[in-house]
Amino acid sequence: MKTQNVFIISDSSGATAQTIAQTAVSQFPNLKAEMRRFPFIQTDSILNGILKLARTNHAIIFHTLVSTQLSQMVADFCRKNQIYNFDCIQQPMEMLANLTGEQPAHVPGLIHDLNQNYFERISAIEFAVENDDGKNAKGLLEADIVLLGVSRTSKTPLSLYLANQNQKVANLPIGPSLKIPDELDEVDPTKVFGLLNTPEKLHKIRRQRMLSYGLDADTPYSDTENIKKELQYAKQLYKKLGCLTINVANKSIEETATIILESLNLDTTTFED
Repeated sequence: MKTQNVFIISDSSGATAQTIAQTAVSQFPNLKAEMRRFPFIQTDSILNGILKLARTNHAIIFHTLVSTQLSQMVADFCRKNQIYNFDCIQQPMEMLANLTGEQPAHVPGLIHDLNQNYFERISAIEFAVENDDGKNAKGLLEADIVLLGVSRTSKTPLSLYLANQNQKVANLPIGPSLKIPDELDEVDPTKVFGLLNTPEKLHKIRRQRMLSYGLDADTPYSDTENIKKELQYAKQLYKKLGCLTINVANKSIEETATIILESLNLDTTTFED
C-alpha cells in the first residue's frame, strides 16, 4: 500500500482543511495517508519552517489561511518546490467578494466567535450527555429528538452529532427486559426515532465489544437468536409509538442524522436498505 504524507496548515484549528483532506483521501482505498495538522499558524517564520518540513517529507498540503500574505507564501513556496497544495479558503472568499462587493475581514478564527449559536450548541451537547442512555427520563419531555434502539445501534454518537447541530437529544436503550419510562408515552411521536440494525452486524459488533473487555465473545448478549428477539421487540415498539424507523446498518452517523433532521416535519416513514 502506497503512503502519502499530508500536511494540514491553518491559522485556526485546521478542522475544515482536515475534513476536506480526509474526504478526498477516503476515495483512495489503496492509499495510506499520514496526516499531520499544524493549527494556529499566524507568523511567516513558523509557516516557513512547516513548508520546509513538507518539502523534506514530500507532503501535499491542504491549508486554510485567511491571511492573503500567508496564503500567497504557501502558493509561492509550493510552486517553486513543485509541491501539490490546495487552498481551502481563499478561492471561496474571493468568490463571495466578487459576488457581493464586500471585502473579507481576513481575521483568523471568526467562525468560532462566541455568538448565541455557539452557546446553544454547547448547551445541546451538555443536554445530550446528561440524557445519554436513559439517564434522565424527564429529559425525554424536554428533548427536540428522542432516539430509541437496542444496544449498539449508535445512539450515543448519533446524539452527540445531532447536538452539534444544536438539537437537544435524549436517547433510550430498549429491549424485552428493559422498562420503558412512562414519559415516553407523552413525547410527540414525530420527535421519536427508532434505530435498527441487522442481526448479523449486531452479532459481530457485540462479539467484538465483549472481546475488547477481555470476556468470552459468545454470550447471550451476542447470541444471534437473542438479537433477533430484541430487534423484533424494537420493531413492535416503534410501530406502537408510530415513530419513524431507520435501519442504520449501512449508514454513516452523518447519513442517519440527515434523515432525522430532514424528516422532523415530514410524515412517518421507514427507511430500510
